[in-house]
Amino acid sequence: LSSNMLPTTSVNSRSQGNGALSPRDAARHTAGAKRYKYLRRLFHFRQMDFEFALWQMLYLFTSPQRVYRNFHYRKQTKDQWARDDPAFLVLLSIWLCVSTVGFGFVLDMGFFETIKLLLWVVFIDCVGVGLLIATLMWFISNKYLVKQQNRDYDVEWGYAFDVHLNAFYPLLVILHFIQLFFINYVIISDSVIGYFVGNTLWLIAIGYYIYVTFLGYSALPFLKNTAILLYPFALLIMLYLISLACGWNFTKMLCSFYKYRVK
Repeated sequence: LSSNMLPTTSVNSRSQGNGALSPRDAARHTAGAKRYKYLRRLFHFRQMDFEFALWQMLYLFTSPQRVYRNFHYRKQTKDQWARDDPAFLVLLSIWLCVSTVGFGFVLDMGFFETIKLLLWVVFIDCVGVGLLIATLMWFISNKYLVKQQNRDYDVEWGYAFDVHLNAFYPLLVILHFIQLFFINYVIISDSVIGYFVGNTLWLIAIGYYIYVTFLGYSALPFLKNTAILLYPFALLIMLYLISLACGWNFTKMLCSFYKYRVK
């Protein structure tokens, strides 16, 4: 793949012709212009490609590498490399709301408690934590992972946030949807099988997050040593084994925390 197909920002970008961007092109390439274009499309559902967003959600489970390959193909005719279509974010938000309401139902919460839980999960767990993780990964990748000979390129913050959203979706489905069917009857019971099933779902969900995040940054050829993004797997497996040995039940802790939040 050529460099003009990759999700990067060229520091020394040039337009064709005299080698300098025109004022109009320069304005279009500013972060503010990109953000405005993205937010404006949030209010124009007919302009969103929900079919493509659904396709991405499916392949994030079955073949996440394919999602990032299609990022390349789809971005080659765009002015920006991060998503300019908020359809994926809209569908993710719907998934988040529906699954959180399901969590409230399973935990026997009232209407107002469920609303409080929904607001917390959306604005703190998803948006707040997502902004922090995306900013941290954007800083680390640009500060430490860019190859010396490719200093003319940097990772867009928007792309770092897209990678987070891609990685968050499988985690959301596993912990906030699939897990719901096992909570009351299996997971929160005081038995070995309970915390084994619950903690294994956590292992799979967080493992997916780490792997999809790794794929997002390893797709950029101007980054080096992206394999270090897989190192948390060692800590994850170690924590999983310790939790089984000690009888910790992460899902039970989460349910207790959720109930404490909405008091």
